[in-house]
Amino acid sequence: MTLDHLQLFRDIAHSRSISRAAHANAVSQSAASQHLQELERQLDVELVDRGTRPLTLTPAGKLYNEFCRDVLRLRHEFDVGLERLKGEVSGVVRVASIYSVGLSEMSCLESEFAKRWPEAELSVEYLRPEKIYEAVVAERVDLGLVSYPEPNKDVKVIPWREEPMAVTVAPGHKLANRDSVAPYDLEGQNFVGFDEDLPIAKDVKRFLRENGVDVHEVMHFDNIQMMKEAVALGSGLAILPERILRSEIELGRLRALPLEPRLFRPLGIVQLRRKKLNRATQSFLHLLLEAKETSLGAAMPAPALS
Repeated sequence: MTLDHLQLFRDIAHSRSISRAAHANAVSQSAASQHLQELERQLDVELVDRGTRPLTLTPAGKLYNEFCRDVLRLRHEFDVGLERLKGEVSGVVRVASIYSVGLSEMSCLESEFAKRWPEAELSVEYLRPEKIYEAVVAERVDLGLVSYPEPNKDVKVIPWREEPMAVTVAPGHKLANRDSVAPYDLEGQNFVGFDEDLPIAKDVKRFLRENGVDVHEVMHFDNIQMMKEAVALGSGLAILPERILRSEIELGRLRALPLEPRLFRPLGIVQLRRKKLNRATQSFLHLLLEAKETSLGAAMPAPALS
């Protein structure tokens, strides 16, 4: 029984799927199934009810899952304590981010992190918001970057920044030369929106409704890149975070028009409430908070660690 095996079972329990847990642990589904069968043989008890979909744990499985979580947490706390004794900033920082934080912005953060703490490693993956919460709770990542963050009994939120939203149009749009746009200017306009299940879609619709505006939604997407392309091709206008439009504005593909009154998208950092962060993760968290109002390409002094 190894730590990797404990992690695999904990992921099976959390995801309620052998295949998803196998993928998260970089093993084949067959290998994961064989390990589970061998574990049940050794313990002489069934841990998973295979007659249900998704899988559920038996009472023995729930007990073993608690054991896995406790051992893995103790190992993590040991590693954190040992790092503090050594005074090192090393280890791996695992981060999950929504796509719209921006590859270029994250690339700048990665470069700055590598320059300051060369003995540490930063691993970043991009996921939908609900998958980020799942990854944080399952302890597959240490930190998550999400918009419209919501704390719960397992996850706490550290506010990061408020991003102004802008009316986004193609250069040939009739509103393109305006200095700013009021909500009533959007009445009846062809509109490229977000998928309805996303928090940002609900916030934009609330904003339009409170200002008495009806738009003609012609299409909707689950990611900002597709929305930018649709707007650039003349399909309609959109309300998007101004920060992620910079490259398209510089290339002359899009115009960003400030909204009056203003609308902001909140971004936050989510982490597991009970988890102690290693020094590398603390360092990256300091970097995120330092960079929220700073040009990421500029030199930033190294913060002191608590």
